[in-house]
Amino acid sequence: MAEPKPKHKLAHREEIMRTIDTLAGRYLQGKIQAIRLAMIGLLSGGHILLEDIPGLGKTTLALALSQVLGLSFGRIQCTSDLLPSDITGLSIYDREQGNFKFVPGPIFNHLLLVDEINRAMPRTQSALLEAMEEVRVTIEGITHPLPEPFMVIATQNPAEQVGTYPLPESQLDRFSLRTGIGYPPEAVEKAIIRGGSIRDELRGLQPLISLQQIVEAKQAVASEIYLSEKVADYIFALVSATRESPLLLTGISTRGGITIAAAAKAAAYLDGRDHVIPEDVKAVVVASGAHRLILRPEHETLSKREVLKSLLQKLPVPLR
Repeated sequence: MAEPKPKHKLAHREEIMRTIDTLAGRYLQGKIQAIRLAMIGLLSGGHILLEDIPGLGKTTLALALSQVLGLSFGRIQCTSDLLPSDITGLSIYDREQGNFKFVPGPIFNHLLLVDEINRAMPRTQSALLEAMEEVRVTIEGITHPLPEPFMVIATQNPAEQVGTYPLPESQLDRFSLRTGIGYPPEAVEKAIIRGGSIRDELRGLQPLISLQQIVEAKQAVASEIYLSEKVADYIFALVSATRESPLLLTGISTRGGITIAAAAKAAAYLDGRDHVIPEDVKAVVVASGAHRLILRPEHETLSKREVLKSLLQKLPVPLR
């Protein structure tokens, strides 16, 4: 007997899809996959790591999202001397008032762009990732909640290693999604070269959706998109397969399985469905799961993404 599916209104989906179409069609042409994954990250309450060479539009993507979604925007350029307080803020003594006053750092924004996260010292990385996990920061014994919604878009350049501190797997696990931007199609890139940077134009964009609508859409994805037992079994089978693979030292954790399920719910929402199907899992699992894998030393030349794809292909797909 089929499990019942609750009715769902897909709150504000039309506005969100219109926003995605506007970004992909006018401002971020050729980057539809990155836009979609960023929106999945936002709706599922996660964070995204963009790993690609400089100059492909990672910063432009973050700025464009904040503008059309009406979100406050903060940016951190990571360097080796960046301190945790440069991110979270600090208390400063106010002589006139005779007490300490908390000055919030850039993390107190809805969308935080962390450029070249692997250039920050491990201590600073840890402070940032703790805030991502807890959605709050504690400074001098006082806890400060972060805004809702809150998402970090971090970038790193995989081709440059000098002066960097690569994120260990335990910290990569804090990111819901990891993907690249890639080069745009030839015709689109030629048009970009002719037209030049659109940063100034982006700063003048008006929001296409309200903050309250985004919050309500997030709530709908979390509580009203139906995940059947069969699809949950499918996700668990993949998670188990990564743990049993002779190529891998460590597979996907329970938290990783939860994150894949949450991302699949957001993908179903964007596709106009009130329930998750196996294709939703397939659409997000590489971006959501590959960076959580640890290859055995003798297999470190392999691609984690390809290993995960191979395991996925061997799994039987449950019938709807």
